[in-house]
Parts: sequence; C-alpha cells; structure tokens
Amino acid sequence: MASSGEQQERCPAAAADSLSFMELAVQQAKLALESLEVPVGCVIVEDGKVIASGRNRTNETRNATRHAEMEAIDVILDHWHRSGLSATEVAEIFSRCILYVTCEPCIMCASALSILGIKEVYYGCANDKFGGCGSILSLHIARGFKCYGGIMASEAVSLFRDFYEQGNPNAPKPHRPRAAQASS
Repeated sequence: MASSGEQQERCPAAAADSLSFMELAVQQAKLALESLEVPVGCVIVEDGKVIASGRNRTNETRNATRHAEMEAIDVILDHWHRSGLSATEVAEIFSRCILYVTCEPCIMCASALSILGIKEVYYGCANDKFGGCGSILSLHIARGFKCYGGIMASEAVSLFRDFYEQGNPNAPKPHRPRAAQASS
C-alpha cells in the first residue's frame, strides 16, 4: 500500500474556480455537521456549472450508503432519468463532470464514481481508513479518472475535529464495558 501522495496526482495550480467549488463543498459539509452527520460535503460540476450537491446523511436516513457523493449522484441520475436520457447519454455527460468533495472518496464512493465514468475528483483531506483514491486503494487509476487531493484540506480537517470533539450522539453505544472501565 502506498501513501496517497504516491497514488494520486499532484493538484494543478489551485484555480479560483476550483477553490470556489471546494468552498461550496465545505458549505455542504457544514450543513452535515449542523445535522449531526460526519461533515463531508460535495458538489458535481459540468462545464463550469454546479449540477448537484450532497452532504452525508447516513444518520438521518439510517442508511450507511448515504455518503455525500451518493446523495449528489442520485440527484443527477434522478434528474436525467426524468428528462428521458439514455444510459449512453448519461455516461457521456458524466465523462465531462468533476466532483469536488471535502474528504477523499471512500472505496464505495470511488467505485461508484469510476463505474459512472466521472472525469476528475478534487478533494480536501485524505481518508486514511477508507480512501479509494490512493490512501487505501487506487480505484481512480484502474478506471482512468484523475484525482487531486489537498484542496482546502485544513478546513475539512477542522470540520472533522469539530464533529469528533462534540461527540457523535448517533454512534452505537458499547454493549459491554471496555477493559479500562471494567478494571476500575
């Protein structure tokens, strides 16, 4: 396993557009934090225009697959389905889309993005436990989409820190006492 720096490409010079799109993703992550969700947010951009946004909703929906990326993907797919687009047309549009997300996509989300044929992914902080764009697996390389990390990473990490400092009221409670508690 290689570090994310070895598996992802270096981010090109941070253009103003990339920063403004990442700021929108951070706003989605803040909405997630306000809803007591793990603070991850994203936007999907086509031809310089935001066409979908998403935030984590796993606690709210009680569905572990409702990551920010999946929420945004579903918005797009629903819209395109209602518009009567064919699978070929959907694939062509996705090949022009860029995802901006506050944290490196997990293996599940990176797999979905690769199957859909997304063009590029820009993310904030690395995901050292579940990352699918270089931290754990490099799904972007096998499927041919480019992945750039480190954009507004400190903002993303700060949101995670805020979340974990407040405690996760939705985390499952241990069923048995921990060893340190049992020996007290």
